[in-house]
Amino acid sequence: MDKLKTILAVDDEPNMRRLLEISLRQAGYKPLVAADGKEALQVLKNQTIDLVVSDLHMPSMNGLELLRTIRQENDVLPFIMVTAQGEIKTAVEAMKLGASDYILRPFDLETLEIAIAKALSVKRLNLENTYLKAKSEDENDGLIGLSAPMLALKQLIHQVAPEKATVLITGETGTGKELVAKAIHQHSPRKNALFVAVNCAAIPAEMLESELFGYEKGAFTGAVKERIGKFELAEGGTLFLDEVTEMPINLQAKLLRALQEGIIEKLGGNRQIELDIRVVAATNRNPLQAVKEGKLREDLYYRLNVFQLPLPALRERSEDITLIAQDFLNKKSASISDEALQQLISYAWPGNVRELQNVLERAAILAGGNPISLHHLPADIAGTNATADTSFSNKQPPELTYSIPKTVEQLERKLIADAIAACQGNKSKAAKLLEISERSLWYKLEQYQLK
Repeated sequence: MDKLKTILAVDDEPNMRRLLEISLRQAGYKPLVAADGKEALQVLKNQTIDLVVSDLHMPSMNGLELLRTIRQENDVLPFIMVTAQGEIKTAVEAMKLGASDYILRPFDLETLEIAIAKALSVKRLNLENTYLKAKSEDENDGLIGLSAPMLALKQLIHQVAPEKATVLITGETGTGKELVAKAIHQHSPRKNALFVAVNCAAIPAEMLESELFGYEKGAFTGAVKERIGKFELAEGGTLFLDEVTEMPINLQAKLLRALQEGIIEKLGGNRQIELDIRVVAATNRNPLQAVKEGKLREDLYYRLNVFQLPLPALRERSEDITLIAQDFLNKKSASISDEALQQLISYAWPGNVRELQNVLERAAILAGGNPISLHHLPADIAGTNATADTSFSNKQPPELTYSIPKTVEQLERKLIADAIAACQGNKSKAAKLLEISERSLWYKLEQYQLK
């Protein structure tokens, strides 16, 4: 069941405040009231508010002043202004200041309900659009495979997805833990809400708490505005905590409380925020070993491990390699020889699916539109000691000197020249092959006079 949205009604007339309080409660909201702008600001400091409905004319601080003050700290809180018939210009000014909508006195309950529903919906869409635009995570190719381990995994996903149980996904690096978490979300009743991913190992320990739980204005130096954390952003949806065993042990206590009570507090605040989210966690460690080593709290492990989902390594389902490779190459409009494909199937893939995709992408660049063959694969995968001349990575380095800077320059110049040749002069492909930005490549070309 969704939590009730809290609406703050601000009006200096006691009868109107009472009417708004009753109307909001009847409409299914949790109402709070304030007699003027200053009192409203005090309520906002102590309570989590989802929307403000405010009269324009009030003593001490009117509606426009209240809106202006709120916007200095919070860009996303929906605000509906109540104005009189002859105050359209003022209403337009309120919209320019960031009001979500305005309604004219006298109004009926239906008009108020429509305005509130619209404002809350726009807020949610804005949050989701902001998040989706900012996301830079790699997109995976799907749960591909018809092997027995993959069919069993898909069956488990379909069984656990509709439930509310917390899921702990385990498996080696590159096995597709985030992809499985997304599949759980997509097959759940929460699929129309956000799937929010956080890599606990990629975020510095001192920043992870604010990233997860958000912070209040003034919580620390530089916190000039309130920020919504990933927990709050995932409201109604799924929060994926990747590499959860890398989370600082002191922060794990706060995570445990959030999971047990469904309540969080922002950094620097004391307001309790009720949330309805599902948490899916993942780790490439053995979780019980992580508990023994003191990297994972035992009580948090049992809270996360309601349903454990172990992922098979790629070497345990080698019959799926052909399907995975063909799917990836189809998206690149590339092809591969039978001989090269057979080498892919026989390789152990310590980096799993992620390593396979990286190798195929590199090989497709080297092939330059031709079918991928053995000499486009790395030597350890191709089963040879050296690749053909189209691959620069295994060529003999230039004659070395005892000068480290000079030797580095010689090697770098040689690698860049070979990469440009391997990619037939395509600078964009060469930059990818060298794993540097195209801008950096152009700088190096100028530096070594290779243009």
